[in-house]
Amino acid sequence: MKRDEALASIKQKPEVSVLIIGAGINGIGIFRDLALQGVNVLMVDKDDFCSKTSAATSRMIHGGLRYLENGEFRLVRESVRERNRLLQNAPHYVKPQLTTIPIFTWFSGLLNAPLKFIGARDEPTDRGAVVIKIGLSLYDWYTRQQKAVPQHYFSSRSKSLELHPQLNPEIVCTASYYDAQMPYAERIGIELILDAEADCPHAKAINYLSLVSAQNKVIKLQDEITKSAYAVEPNLVVNATGPWIDSANHCMGRQTHFIQGTKGSHIILENNELWMALGNEMFFFENDDGRIVMMCGLEDKVIVGSTDIHIHDPDLARCTPEEVDYFISMINVVFPDIFVDRTQIVFEFSGVRPLPPSQASRTGQISRDHSVKLLEPGDGLQFPIYSLVGGKWTTFNAFAEEVTDSLLNRLGQIRITNTNDLPIGGGRNFPLTDSAQRQWLSSMQTRTGIPFNRMKELLERYGTRAELVATFIIDDEDRPLKYKPDLSHREVAFLTLNEKVAHLDDILLRRTLLGMLGELSSDLIDEIATIVGEELGWSANRRRKEIKRSLDILSDYHGVELTDT
Repeated sequence: MKRDEALASIKQKPEVSVLIIGAGINGIGIFRDLALQGVNVLMVDKDDFCSKTSAATSRMIHGGLRYLENGEFRLVRESVRERNRLLQNAPHYVKPQLTTIPIFTWFSGLLNAPLKFIGARDEPTDRGAVVIKIGLSLYDWYTRQQKAVPQHYFSSRSKSLELHPQLNPEIVCTASYYDAQMPYAERIGIELILDAEADCPHAKAINYLSLVSAQNKVIKLQDEITKSAYAVEPNLVVNATGPWIDSANHCMGRQTHFIQGTKGSHIILENNELWMALGNEMFFFENDDGRIVMMCGLEDKVIVGSTDIHIHDPDLARCTPEEVDYFISMINVVFPDIFVDRTQIVFEFSGVRPLPPSQASRTGQISRDHSVKLLEPGDGLQFPIYSLVGGKWTTFNAFAEEVTDSLLNRLGQIRITNTNDLPIGGGRNFPLTDSAQRQWLSSMQTRTGIPFNRMKELLERYGTRAELVATFIIDDEDRPLKYKPDLSHREVAFLTLNEKVAHLDDILLRRTLLGMLGELSSDLIDEIATIVGEELGWSANRRRKEIKRSLDILSDYHGVELTDT
């Protein structure tokens, strides 16, 4: 459903069974699950879908190796299961990722680890080979039935240096295991939304529609683009605003203290030497102060993250110079002979994890598990509020199922299906082998006349939704973008018209990886703004404002300085 149509529909019929406030991955997961049950559900967000915490991800889907030390076995078991399901259900966007841990001692942490596990000690320490071996063996035990990825293995110092000559020669060995990577995180979110709306005509998702206030049975909303006012009357409300949960509850007249978030920052580097040294592996390194850095290739760039710092106001989350210094110093520990400096940074970002209040002495000890805090009707409100605390990309489906079951019970409805084995977007009928991909691409080339290599680009970007993109492309004259020839005018138009684009930065930062990969220039932004503006009917003045808005966001949030042409 188009955005203006969805807005018109809630004007005509303001009653909804469930209102979800916040369209990060947890809200989106619940939105899809409710839609599959035929529930009349509305999801709104003051920004774009997956634009804040859910965009500030390390791009990893992981089982949570570190959670074992905290004794969170249920969370590890759930995380591993959900990781494997995402490998199955979104094979176009979630791929197995070989992860390597450089190890500098044999026995460090052997005493501290069990003391931490029983809560008798909470001090940072590095982990030696023996402790890591125990952890990885437990990790493999949780995957023994699904066998979605290979088991871990250790490599000797000589073998490790043979495979990675620029690795720190002071290592004693390395350990390697598999998790998964999801470069196109935001695209998973938008495809889940599109799937949900296709499955249920009563499901509506609207971006840039913010919470204003609540009273009795009515919640007031505001369109952040036109400033028009709207009112909805929900039976149930889900507060999925992440680190803004308490402020959203305050807007609805409820005082809570459910969140004590921590900031995680990342940088994207253009450093071919580091990219080559990493190969196809992610390197995962824990310093002796207990802090962790991961680094891996992201297309032809390198992503490095993340920090874990207490923050009181999520609106102030930015990657600081001190965090950049920390990343560079940690890269130098792992690859001491590779030169890295600030000039190589093409993009940076920071987000806030919606964690619960904790007395832990270190942020790394705060649980990453998820929970629901229920506020029953009261304080002038006639509806309950379900506030989502914690959660992460890996476990969004399990969290959604838990919350959806509670909501269905409250509505007096029964679950009619589940999402466990349900393909996501372009993961549906995705060709998994090289031969199957060649066959699929050849078939599409014959049907559309689009060259084989161009179809391959579309398949890599959109999975089997590439068929929809290709069909749209051939319906009118197309040509490559002047400043980004592997994108075309019709491809950008398809994203604009079919993926709920409302602002220029939706395309630049979330429907594509152009911003994150440092591929934007003033000329390219201008070129894309022209296409988006033509499709959405922007005036010349609106187009100029959209370009300025994008440049301001790139500068303020991502450290990218471009000038308006």
